[in-house]
Parts: sequence; C-alpha cells; structure tokens
Amino acid sequence: MKKLFIKLAKALGYEIIDQNNFVSPTLGKEINEDLSNFNDSSIVLPLGEVKITRKIKSLLIVFRTNTSVEIWDQNKKRLFEYPKIEYATRSLNSLIKSIKFLRQKLPEINIKLIILDDHSNNENLEKIKKISEQEKSSEILSLDHDKYKSIILKQKSAETFSNLASLLNSFEIGKELGEDLVFFVEDDYLHFETMLEEMISSYQRISSQLGKDIFMCPSDYPYLYMGNEKTNVLIGSKRHWRTIDKTLCTFLTSKTLINKYWDNFKKNCANRHDPFEKYLNEIYQKEICISPLKSLSLHLTNINSSYGLAPFINYKELWEENKLDD
Repeated sequence: MKKLFIKLAKALGYEIIDQNNFVSPTLGKEINEDLSNFNDSSIVLPLGEVKITRKIKSLLIVFRTNTSVEIWDQNKKRLFEYPKIEYATRSLNSLIKSIKFLRQKLPEINIKLIILDDHSNNENLEKIKKISEQEKSSEILSLDHDKYKSIILKQKSAETFSNLASLLNSFEIGKELGEDLVFFVEDDYLHFETMLEEMISSYQRISSQLGKDIFMCPSDYPYLYMGNEKTNVLIGSKRHWRTIDKTLCTFLTSKTLINKYWDNFKKNCANRHDPFEKYLNEIYQKEICISPLKSLSLHLTNINSSYGLAPFINYKELWEENKLDD
C-alpha cells in the first residue's frame, strides 16, 4: 500500500516528506540533500516547492583584468598587500574552481568564459593564460583603447579612461555574445567554490517566483549596511538574499535586461560619475537586484573600505585556498 501511495503521489506531481525517517520517498533522497531539480522545481524546506518557469540555458562570464593598476583611484594597499597580479590570478583561479563546480552540479548549462585583458605585460599575461587553460571554454581578448577615444569623454587620468573603456567593452561583449545569463566580474574578487551554482539556482528560483528577470550581486558589501535602507529578504536555493539598490561592477543579469537598459549601460561608461555606477544604480529603481546573506564572493580592497570585505568571512582561509604553485 505504501509503495502504491508513493507512485500515486509522484504521478500526481506531489512530493512526500517522511519526517520520521528524514527522507523523501518520492525523490529518493534524504531531507538534508538538495531536493531541487534544475529547470524543473526548487524545493527548500519547510517552504515547499517552487515550479521553475524561468529556465536557464547558458552562462557567459566576462572577467576583466588590469594587472598594472594596484587600486584604481586610491593610494591605499589591499588586504595582504601583494602586487595586483597576485589578486588577479587568485581571483581567476577561484572563478574557474567555481565554474568546475557548476559544471559538475548543473551539466545542462552551456558556459563560456571570456577574459578581457587591459594591457598586462607579457609576464603577467602568461600567468593569466596558464590559469585560463584549466577552463576549456576560456578565451582571452585584449582591450583596444583607440576604439573608445571618440566614445568616452576625456578623463583626468589614463587609468580612469582605461577603466571606463574596459567596462564598456565588457558590456558590449555581454550584449553581443550573451545568449541567456551574463556575469560581469572584476579581477579583485575571491569566490567560494559554490558561488556560481548558488547564484544560478537562486536566480531561477527567485525569478520564477517574481515572474521577471533580475540582477544579482555575489558580494555582501559593508556599504549596504551604512544607510539603514529598508530591504526585503528572499529565500534562495541555499541561503537568504536581500534586495539592494546599488552595486559595484561585478554582477549577474540576463541578456534581456542588458538589451532593455542598454542606454544605462552605455551612459555609465561615457564619463566618470559620482557614484561611479550611477546609471547602473538607476536601473535598480525599476528592477530587482539582490545580494547574498552571507557573501559568496570577497572583494579584496583595503580592510577599511566600505566597498570591500564582506562580514563573517574567513579572509585568510579563502586567500590561501586559491594560492597558485610557482
């Protein structure tokens, strides 16, 4: 009778939870396992099932590197006080680890990694190339400054112009080559291995509930707690997420939203604004943007920066985990 009931429940689209034995007989899993089915259903206990209407096909990752500028627009040193190339290589290493984890967990997704390099010297570029060879989909492109001299207003420093040109080029790549989701990533973040899988799984759960595409930031920045803004807390695949109204330039969204707000993306790169992300932040007055609680990525700035280190993270451990052999 029990087996017949289980078969009937499955046929009708219901899942059974046996709390006495801590298992789901219809799913054939223990309750503490991941009960969700990608692109079909997201199950978080005790909240039950969310039917996935926002199915995800592909992910384009655009990773921006500049190994010659230690910290743009600042004279401060970063946490651990290494040369910039050390942050870029460890950042890329952690990103590729996360890509591998995503492939293992969600093999259905088509992944492409593009590295946009801003004139690294040959020694640094070789280091980047060596790490990128771990990811079969990776491709390295070089930033062409001349292409943007007639688009971006003259800046007070070459570094600022270069940053704006790199950002605009990365947005153009996302618009032209992205097919579904696009993740724009800067080269001074360390990522937890689960970062991409959690972002993708949470994206499809939350966007299915909301009935619309969204923006996602992987880091829980300190500045998000300094204005006492009201926020909404949402349930992702494995952690809570909160709504936010500003980001830096590392975020994930859909090609649909890139196309919809392309004027904002372009305007943000035409000149230096205050804040730098002014026209990106304008989008979040109309669309949902969320960040994780707690952080999935760590922004390696100066320890006193409000735009940097997320709280409650073992910074040293994550740094050492992504050390590369000489």
